[in-house]
Amino acid sequence: MVRVGPPVGPSRPGFWRSPLRGPWLTSVLGAVLLVGITVMFVTGLLSYAAYNPDLGGNDKTPDRGWLGFYLFAWPTDPYWLYRLNQGVHVTLGIVLIPVLLAKLWSVIPRLFSWPPVKSVGQVLERLSLLLLVGGVLFEFATGVLNIQLAYVFPGSFYPLHFYGAWVFIGAFVFHVAFRIPLMIRMLRSGGLREELRRPTGRGAAVEADESGLVTPNPAAPTISRRGALGMVGAGSLVLLAVTAGQSIGGFLRATALLAPRGQDPGPGPNGFQVNKTAVGVGIRARDVGPAWRLSVRGGGRERIFTRAQLLALPQHRAALPIACVEGWSTEDQDWSGVRLADLAALVGFTDRAPGVFVQSAQLRGSFRSTTLRDNQVRDPRSLLALRVNGADLSPDHGYPARIIVPANPGVHNTKWVTRLTFGENA
Repeated sequence: MVRVGPPVGPSRPGFWRSPLRGPWLTSVLGAVLLVGITVMFVTGLLSYAAYNPDLGGNDKTPDRGWLGFYLFAWPTDPYWLYRLNQGVHVTLGIVLIPVLLAKLWSVIPRLFSWPPVKSVGQVLERLSLLLLVGGVLFEFATGVLNIQLAYVFPGSFYPLHFYGAWVFIGAFVFHVAFRIPLMIRMLRSGGLREELRRPTGRGAAVEADESGLVTPNPAAPTISRRGALGMVGAGSLVLLAVTAGQSIGGFLRATALLAPRGQDPGPGPNGFQVNKTAVGVGIRARDVGPAWRLSVRGGGRERIFTRAQLLALPQHRAALPIACVEGWSTEDQDWSGVRLADLAALVGFTDRAPGVFVQSAQLRGSFRSTTLRDNQVRDPRSLLALRVNGADLSPDHGYPARIIVPANPGVHNTKWVTRLTFGENA
């Protein structure tokens, strides 16, 4: 039942008394988010495409239907493409958190506007706000928890984040279509330079309040808008400083304090980041010991190899990084092993190597298998790697053999490989 009479509590005019709130401040924060969220959405779509989810064995998002209209064969050039894309996606998401929180703070009176129902148009706008605020909080929360290795939501991260992104972006576009004329007017009417020069004690410029954000009973100012925006910007810069190093690498990796895998794991040829450890996914000594064999199948043929026999085949080298969906990446590592195209030729695919279905010895956890496209198999840098930086792979890096493919998401560079099936399941 809708209450009759004047509103009370947070719906009462004058309840929200900050003199900073108003369409100008909200418009500035909104303009930053408009650009930032657009970039995040595009890089998120590209990240999903990089997993080649239309191939059997790769899809973690069932029944995506027409939402997968844009998917394409993920390229292997440039080899750092996924590293750059995912680094931008994750780092930008972290950096925008202070801006997002400030924007939500600036518009909180609208969430309690009274009466709750005035017209059909207002109902649609409030519904879009509900989806917008709920969607953005869900996307940022799932993303942050995933990269911090503390994912607690039910179900797989991939479908929840994917579908959540489409729900949010629909509400986002609807909201922008309604609000961008006001945002443009506010940014044009209140000069950024003049507003940022205004000291704390001065009243803000009079704003034609079409937004319902300006309080009729402002409290005494304790900070200027310049100071408020400065705090938001400083927060974003701090988060940039303690996050970006995990993607950039080099000496900046030591500054990635918020990255769970941002620090170097130790010296030596295998001293670079690890996603899943051998113990963590249930690899047993007998699975990767002297009895280990690699089965290579395709075209009705099968060849079985020991590790010594693989080392006796022509060896090739490739300098490639590992880049993870969590945003961290390594510098280029010097991998050596047998080309995937050469292994395809050994089972009869001498003219044009097809895709390959890769299976691992790991007993638990996700991505125990993956499918690579034919363009990935044919790239001369795509290897069944046996060594890295001049040394045998360590158990955590996939000994006896692992996949390494340029521009490939880290979890699809399968470790502890036991079987390669060319053509049939790819």
